[in-house]
Amino acid sequence: MRLSIRHTTRYSFDEPVVHALQRIRLTPKTTQGQEIQSWSMSFKNAHCELEYEDQHHNTVSLIAVEQGARDVSVRCDGVIDTEDNQGVIGRHSGHLPLWSFLGQTKLTRPGATIKSLMSGLSLNEGGKLDFLHELSRRISDKVEYRIGETAVHTTAEESATQGGGVCQDHAHIFIGVARAHDIPARYVSGYLMMNDRIDQEATHAWAEAHIDGLGWVGFDISNGISPDPRYIRVATGRDYRDAAPITGISFGTATGDLTVDVAVEQQDIPQQ
Repeated sequence: MRLSIRHTTRYSFDEPVVHALQRIRLTPKTTQGQEIQSWSMSFKNAHCELEYEDQHHNTVSLIAVEQGARDVSVRCDGVIDTEDNQGVIGRHSGHLPLWSFLGQTKLTRPGATIKSLMSGLSLNEGGKLDFLHELSRRISDKVEYRIGETAVHTTAEESATQGGGVCQDHAHIFIGVARAHDIPARYVSGYLMMNDRIDQEATHAWAEAHIDGLGWVGFDISNGISPDPRYIRVATGRDYRDAAPITGISFGTATGDLTVDVAVEQQDIPQQ
């Protein structure tokens, strides 16, 4: 499947910016199941200082905001070819060892509520894959998808306690429980082509777990499926903070509002 992406992020500040830097993880990975045909980023009132690859093989762009700017925009445009691997990414790569995805973070650590929600769920003769699919179903049933009730700093335990959250929260709960059962798990940020619309207000997030004999396998808890050709992987990490599309380092004394516009649609592939 060939997918085209248009992704624009806009900041507006309440006063002129003195100094600001942003880390941007918006370049899709070249990995099993997807191939980048084209990708570009353009900026208004900002410029790219450098690009580097982080410990998760994410492409990170360091962006400097022009002094005195009152608004900034970052636009990404690209075309990606994807394949259906039934959510299987395969062998582990990256600069971190596999065991580093077993340790809990502040965002993933299960508390009393998550442990209660997962009561009776255990590894049995069905093996890890069956366990993880049942875990995904359990989270979807117990933690309703609700927009506007959580934020990027909300922990898995907090979203489970209030009984609602978004894809980021579902992924963190899944990761925390998987790690508690000695299954390496990681967070994925990316894009999803929706069947009922092109324009969206945010990127998407899901989780991957490492299973012997298969490698990394994806689980979209919010939609109850494993990623298919409609998904584009952009960044991975131990939790949201490692894979966040944009993180600000400093805005001086200015505070700002953020808006995001995302469009994902299928393109025809020219006949050879």
